[in-house]
Amino acid sequence: MATLPRRHLLAAAPAALLAACEPGMRLTASNTPKVDQAGLQRAVSDLAASAAPATLGVALMNLESGETFAFNGDRPFPMQSVFKLPLGAAALAEADAGRLNLDERVTLQPEQLSAPRSPIGEAWPARRDFSWRELLVSALTVSDNTAADVLMKRIGGPGAVTAWLQGRRVPAIRVDRYERELQPDVYGMPSFRPQWRTGAAFSAAKAAVPPERRMQAMRAYLADPRDTATPNGMLEFLNMLNREELVSPASTQLLLRILFESPSTPNRIRAGLPPGARVAHKSGSSGSDQGLTPATNDVGIIVLRDRRAYALAVFLAGSTAEEPAREALIAQVTRATVRAVG
Repeated sequence: MATLPRRHLLAAAPAALLAACEPGMRLTASNTPKVDQAGLQRAVSDLAASAAPATLGVALMNLESGETFAFNGDRPFPMQSVFKLPLGAAALAEADAGRLNLDERVTLQPEQLSAPRSPIGEAWPARRDFSWRELLVSALTVSDNTAADVLMKRIGGPGAVTAWLQGRRVPAIRVDRYERELQPDVYGMPSFRPQWRTGAAFSAAKAAVPPERRMQAMRAYLADPRDTATPNGMLEFLNMLNREELVSPASTQLLLRILFESPSTPNRIRAGLPPGARVAHKSGSSGSDQGLTPATNDVGIIVLRDRRAYALAVFLAGSTAEEPAREALIAQVTRATVRAVG
């Protein structure tokens, strides 16, 4: 089913992109080229080797035909802020059910602030009042951890998000902790304190933990099954989102519009796309410490210039490379997938 190209793209795309869509373009599964599986396997294998000792996970799905490709597709990877995508969908499901009014406002108290990254926490108390809609957008577009934690608590907490995913039969994605729990856990820090809400304060508190303890905690985090997703599981989530099987059509369009317009991480999937292509995506990144970065990720729905749509998930765990190289690797994976789809 070419649901995204025919419905959501028309709702979200600018006029210039629509003008590029002309009669005769490929719109059906029968006319969509098959993925060059062998070529993509070679390209991704080479990129994975170049990324060692990091582990690379990649999964691709043609959203018209359902054809898939996977590399380490069933391996769990730490999500970091990628979890905010299923969180956003779960929150919109609550809105669809009438249990969450997105225009209702909430006043944030100091005990509700979370670990960086949080522009809301950095600015508090200069601004305290937000609508649930604003918190949803902040969580999805700038990965605000305070926004995510407050929104997640409003809909029942991490367990409620995971239960919602299981109820929708979305496999291999689990949400177990608030950001205020997870981020200190990554570095072996004590429980989060509101005064750590700024980047400088959090970094100072992290530095107070002995280096060997921080490294041990990061290694444990990489092996922890909590707050993880498999590339194949994320593909199925994106496919179900595209098919409007997770939330209402209106909520699906709202979520995709937010993701299409997100300004975050332009050097990952977006950097590997050809001219005229767009991506509705959510990235996730851990911090780096002692030369180790536990997680660098990006997942989303790609719409090519001719309106063919693909779901792509790229996870990189345990990298010793600097951020520009890690982001360039995800862009290279994206270029390889674009070549493979023809």
